[in-house]
This record gives sequence, structure tokens and C-alpha cells, in this order.
Amino acid sequence: MSNPKNKPAGEKLSTFQQVRDLPKKQAVAFSAGLLQRMLPNYVLFSEVCEFGDAEYAKKLLDLIWEWLLAPKSKINIAVQLEKLEEITPDIENFDNYGVYPALDFCMAATACLQLICDEEENGAVMVAKLSQGGVEAYLLALSDVDLSNQEIKADPLMQYEIEMQMELLSLCKQSSFKELRKQIKELEMSNIGISLNN
Repeated sequence: MSNPKNKPAGEKLSTFQQVRDLPKKQAVAFSAGLLQRMLPNYVLFSEVCEFGDAEYAKKLLDLIWEWLLAPKSKINIAVQLEKLEEITPDIENFDNYGVYPALDFCMAATACLQLICDEEENGAVMVAKLSQGGVEAYLLALSDVDLSNQEIKADPLMQYEIEMQMELLSLCKQSSFKELRKQIKELEMSNIGISLNN
């Protein structure tokens, strides 16, 4: 996996179009890759605010990878959606910024599960937008001044996010899901730059 580079971040729209065109299993793999990068945000929020269930969040992601890697593997989607709803934070109940990226993870996981059971054919696009939107919201929250779209796109963290999504797209098409998972798990930071072992 590549590291942040200073290069133009003009691939935004074409990224979403390419994600929309992925076959279902590749779309789930792309979503799982992004969820793996968003997971540390939920884990940190859960630990700091003593809310939710970080272990369940990790297990849910393992279930999604297992569904991809073992063709006979089945997920009881209704049960998992119910459990996920129980650990999803309500932003009204927290004044910690971490609630927003934690909520993004839960919403993205929901979209991925709905993609698996054919309830949401654009689930992978939703995950991609949640991950990218989470980076944008984080940059805006950090800044003391209003940032223009161009300034947000030019930020190394956003450039890295778009680059990662493009690389994930390529890996989904060219590599095995096992190799994809291995490479994603080797990354050292979440989509908003949180460093955490997950």
C-alpha cells in the first residue's frame, strides 16, 4: 500500500462511478477494505466514551471477510443489523468529536451488510462516500477557518483517502480477497489518521 503523496485529488467522481460498476463480491471487498480503515475510529471512541462494543465491531468485520473468503459462509444479516444498531452511537448523547467517525463506521457497516443481502445495490458507493466524507468533516473540524473545496482536496489526508480508494479499486479487481485483507490490515492509520492496532 502506498503512503500519502502530494498529487492532485481530481479522481473523486470517477472513483464513485468505478465503485458503482463493481460486481457484487468485489463491491463487498472494497467496502470491507474501507471499513477496516474506519474501524480504529470506532474502537477509540468506544474505549474513550465507554460506549458500544469494539470487540463486536471487529468480529462483524471478520464475518464480512469470512463471507468473502469462504464461499459456503453465511451471515444472518437480520441478527447482525440488530446488533449493529445496538452499538451505534447517537450524536445527541455525546459531546466528543469521536462520535461522528464512530457513527460513520456503523452506517458504513450497515450499508455493507445490506449490499451482501441485496437490499442496497449501491452499498459500496455509500461506504466510499462515508469514508471520504469523514475525512472532509475531520479536516473542517480541525481548521480554525472555513476551508474551500479546493483546500480540502489539497490536504494530504484527503489526497491519501482518494488515493487509497483508487488503490483499493485496483486491488479488488486484480488481487485475491485474502491478499487484499492482508494489505489493508498492514496499514498503520485509519482514514482520519488515527494510529491504532485493530
